[in-house]
Amino acid sequence: MAITAAMVKELRDTTGAGMMDAKKALTETDGDMEAAVDWLRTKGLAKAAKKSGRTAAEGLVAVKVEGGRGVAVEINSETDFVGKNAEFQAMVGSVADAAVKAADIDALKATDLGGKTVEETITAKIATIGENMSLRRMASVTGDAVVSYVHNAAADGMGKIGVLVALKGDETFGKQVAMHIAATNPAALNEAELDSAVVEKERQVQMDIARESGKPEQVIEKMIMGRMKKFIAESTLMGQSFVMNPDLTVEAAAREAGAEITGFVRLEVGEGIEVEKEDFAAEVAKTAKG
Repeated sequence: MAITAAMVKELRDTTGAGMMDAKKALTETDGDMEAAVDWLRTKGLAKAAKKSGRTAAEGLVAVKVEGGRGVAVEINSETDFVGKNAEFQAMVGSVADAAVKAADIDALKATDLGGKTVEETITAKIATIGENMSLRRMASVTGDAVVSYVHNAAADGMGKIGVLVALKGDETFGKQVAMHIAATNPAALNEAELDSAVVEKERQVQMDIARESGKPEQVIEKMIMGRMKKFIAESTLMGQSFVMNPDLTVEAAAREAGAEITGFVRLEVGEGIEVEKEDFAAEVAKTAKG
């Protein structure tokens, strides 16, 4: 397929690779962006693979805890301005209250909210506020205790990042763990809960990188073991260095606090959503033609 300048730019932005290296990677992988990232890593030409951090959707995440259950909901809007709107915030808070008793997002959409379903309420709000909006995600945790934390709070219990932590033991420690999760965004609670496909893909990338070094196979095996141990530690909540005390892992800190973390949820507004953005020059040209 044809490799466009926009594709090269996206790969450069994601990996930090040079222009020619990015173009070659895309050519070698027939334009497959993820495969191109892996190709660059194998050649030692890219930073650690990571998805684009661009957040293209706005809105709010709201968290609500009732008894041993916590829920987080994400409602998107077109602009950040709406997230600061008191009317929108009141609606998001009402939806979060309703979510505590809903089994999943489909049940939540059908839940009554003052004579209208949640879905109908959001549709009506689109008409009054004048922006498209949607209930995108809902996630929940249950446990002996559940604590919540909101980062960049716009109002009580809602903001850009919402975290819930289920645990046994000290809730003050649980709040610190929730703040840690907001900052580090672990992929899973522990190694057992990591996506096996993600682990295997990383192992393959590390094998390719190690073989590029030309070292003997027995040395390569040891290199891979060490690198995979580091990858798993950095990807899991239990293996990460605790932001409140970097000398301890979160697992060790929990043990020291006499607590057991049993689950967590982290939702960030717009996570994983991208919209096509025109470059400024093209935008100006289009306006001039209009």
